[in-house]
Amino acid sequence: MSPKLFFECVGIFFILYMIGYASFLFLAVSVGSSTLYQLKRRNQLKNELLQEFYVPVTIVVPAHNEEVTIVSTIRSLLCLEYKLYEIVIVDDGSTDNTARLLIDAFEMKQIARPIHRMVPCQPEQAVFETQAFKVPITLICKKNGGKADALNMGINVSKYPYFVCMDADSVLQYDSLEKIVRPVLEDGTVVAVGGVVRPCNGAETQNGHVIAYRMPSQILPCMQVLEYDRSFLAARILFDRFNGSIIISGAFGLFKKSVVIDAGGYDTTTMGEDMELVVKLHVFCREHNMPYRIRYATDAVCWTQAPDNLGDLCKQRRRWHIGLFDSLTRHRRMLANPKYGLVGFISYLYFLIYELFSPYIELFGVATVALAFAVDLINVPFMILFFLIYVVYSAILSLTAFFARIHTVDLKLGFTDVLKAIGLCTLELSFLRFILAWVRATALIGYRKRRHDWGQIQRKKIHFE
Repeated sequence: MSPKLFFECVGIFFILYMIGYASFLFLAVSVGSSTLYQLKRRNQLKNELLQEFYVPVTIVVPAHNEEVTIVSTIRSLLCLEYKLYEIVIVDDGSTDNTARLLIDAFEMKQIARPIHRMVPCQPEQAVFETQAFKVPITLICKKNGGKADALNMGINVSKYPYFVCMDADSVLQYDSLEKIVRPVLEDGTVVAVGGVVRPCNGAETQNGHVIAYRMPSQILPCMQVLEYDRSFLAARILFDRFNGSIIISGAFGLFKKSVVIDAGGYDTTTMGEDMELVVKLHVFCREHNMPYRIRYATDAVCWTQAPDNLGDLCKQRRRWHIGLFDSLTRHRRMLANPKYGLVGFISYLYFLIYELFSPYIELFGVATVALAFAVDLINVPFMILFFLIYVVYSAILSLTAFFARIHTVDLKLGFTDVLKAIGLCTLELSFLRFILAWVRATALIGYRKRRHDWGQIQRKKIHFE
């Protein structure tokens, strides 16, 4: 094959690839923005069902060396405007003062409590409990087994038929629990519901209410704010339309306990236990001919800490990419399999091409451009124009997603923050995206040896009032 023909074939491939991604992103952002505005309009007209029925929920908080944030997180959970829930904290073999801080802060007493193992997990070492607050709080100290193992322990300890999993460095908005259970009240076949995860960098909360919001002062968290809103507004709302969601963030998700137990609980051998569980629920329900729905609650908000340095961000994205690889390869029989409906034809294919393979495709594209330039087979003005069109188009859709989210939840941004969002959106698409593409492309190097190496991410104290 001649060099000219090779570059022509590469060019055709990338045109088709970008047309597919651009079309999907446009459709997803359009549907997402429309959904948010419809929801806001319905709320303004008071056209929603107000009820006094509550789904009993257990909030499971796995914690490993979370002494910096754990007490603030649990205090925030006590401010939820919900009547029927319990809090279960699983200390997964912490070597710091996580357990001692909880015991002292909430006056917990050690109890003798048998634990029925409905899903496998490492043994408990001590159980503490307190009834002195709004809802019961239980602390399980256990042998270290990883986040998935800690979540399985939480399932075994939980008393209620539904459980919420959340991270120990996150804060739920005051009405998040009420919002995330609403799909369950509307449809009895719902087995899981995902919530919205937003970076809390720049948000000031009081009793679960956001009283002030601004863009984070640091550049890296700012770019992640834009990225999160694009991700949660775009793909997840669109996938929800055809029961095609295959990711529920480990930071905030609701699950029907009986179905999760029947499916085998969380898989302790993968780094992406959150996605793996959701994909496994699709497989389990379809193979057993169970009517089911996996929903996405666009107004159930969880505020979480976004990494504020590049090293921690790279560790996070490496872990996410390995988890994605694990989930897609373990359930590869779903791909284009009529048995799994649109999940296999659309959701799986999208995550395979535009998530798992995308960093390799993007880096291959950069290398091809450099090679074509070296052999003088590239139209430089056209290439620059093409890149600018890509950046502007992506920036418009990202900003549409961001401002739609800001407006529909009645947050206010100052003029300086608006300018910051516009400027950093371009920087995120033209700079950070390629750094993270390299991180994701190299994530699988040494996969077998490093697949369980999470990497320590620095926590900062949550300012909760």
